Amino acid sequence: MTKLLIAPWLCAVALVAQPAPPTPANPAGIVLANDKLELTIGAAGGRFSRLLLREGEPLSPFAAMGHFLALDGFGTPSNEERAAGMANHGEAGQAPAKVIAKQESGPVRSLTLQLSLPLAQETLTRTVEIAEGENVVYVTSELESALAVDRPVSWAEHATLGAPFLEPGKITIDMPATRCRVRAEKAGSTGKLAYLKDFDWPMAPLTKGGFVNLLTVPVGETSLDLASCLMDPARKYAYVTALRADKQLLFGYVFRREEYPWLMNWMNYSGNARATRGIEFSTQPFDVSHRETVDAHEMFGAPTYKWLPAKSRMRTRFLFFYCRVPSDFTAVSDVLIEDGQVKIKDKSGKTVALNARLQL
Repeated sequence: MTKLLIAPWLCAVALVAQPAPPTPANPAGIVLANDKLELTIGAAGGRFSRLLLREGEPLSPFAAMGHFLALDGFGTPSNEERAAGMANHGEAGQAPAKVIAKQESGPVRSLTLQLSLPLAQETLTRTVEIAEGENVVYVTSELESALAVDRPVSWAEHATLGAPFLEPGKITIDMPATRCRVRAEKAGSTGKLAYLKDFDWPMAPLTKGGFVNLLTVPVGETSLDLASCLMDPARKYAYVTALRADKQLLFGYVFRREEYPWLMNWMNYSGNARATRGIEFSTQPFDVSHRETVDAHEMFGAPTYKWLPAKSRMRTRFLFFYCRVPSDFTAVSDVLIEDGQVKIKDKSGKTVALNARLQL
C-alpha cells in the first residue's frame, strides 16, 4: 500500500429571496427559509454562512468562515498552479455566485446558483432546496469541464463548526469512519497527534504516547491537527454529526459515500471560545495539490482522487439537517435514509426521525 505523504510546510414555507442586512455576524446574502430553518447563502461562492432554527434558537453551527466549497483545489496548490493564479482551496470559494433560478412558491422552494471558474475552465451549477415541514436542506451540484482532456478533480465541502455552537467540552462529533491517518505538519506546529500515524476512528495516537478520543473538543487546549478518515466502504450513505446535548441541538450531513469517500478533521483548537472544527467531506483524504493526490493514488485501498472526463459533467448531492433532540439523547450511533426520512439513532436505541421526502 502506498503511503500518502504530505510535505511539511429544514411545516409551511416562506422563502425570502432577498439580500439579508450585512453585519459581521450575518454577511450579505440570500435567505432561504421555511418555518423550521433559515439558511443564509453568501454572494461569494454560494457559501452557507448562517443556519438557524426558526423557533428562536440563536446558535448557528457554522463558524465565521461557514461552509464553503473548495473547488477545483483543496488546500495548497502546486508552485506552478500558484504562479498561474490559483489560490488555496481553488476559485469556487470566492467566485461571484450568479442566481440563475428561484422557486418561491409550492411545496419545495429552491435557489440555483452558477459559479464560473476560469482558471480551472469549469462551471459549477448548484441548487439548494428546502421542503415544507422539514428540518433538512438538500444541495445538488453539477461540475462541467470545458477541457478536452481528462483531469483529476479536487473537491471538498469545507464545513466548519464554530462558536457559540461549538463549545469545548460540550460537543460530540461522530461519523462512520474506519481507518484514519494524521497529516504531517511543518516544524514548530502546535499539533499533538503523531504525524503520519494510522489509527482506527476515533482513537488517535498522541506524539507523547497513548491515544486521544477525537469525538470531543477538549477544554483549555491549544493545538492544531488534521486527520483524514475513510468513510465505511460498506455504506451507501455516510454522515457526520455534531451534538450539543446540553442545548438539545443536533446538526449533521448525509452524503453519498461513493461521491465523498473521505472526511478530513481540521482541529483548530485555540484554548478558548474561538476554537473551530472542520468536518470536510471530500474526493481526497488531505488538502494538498492535484499532483500529490494523483501521486499517492490510494490510501487504505481507496483512491485518493477522482477523474472528471473531457467535456463532461460530474454531479453530487448531499443534505444537511438541524433539529432539536430529546434531553436524554446522548450520542449518535447511526444515521439512515429510509421511508422518506432521515433517521438518527442514539446509542440507547432511541430514534429521531426527520421528514426528508426529496431523498438523495
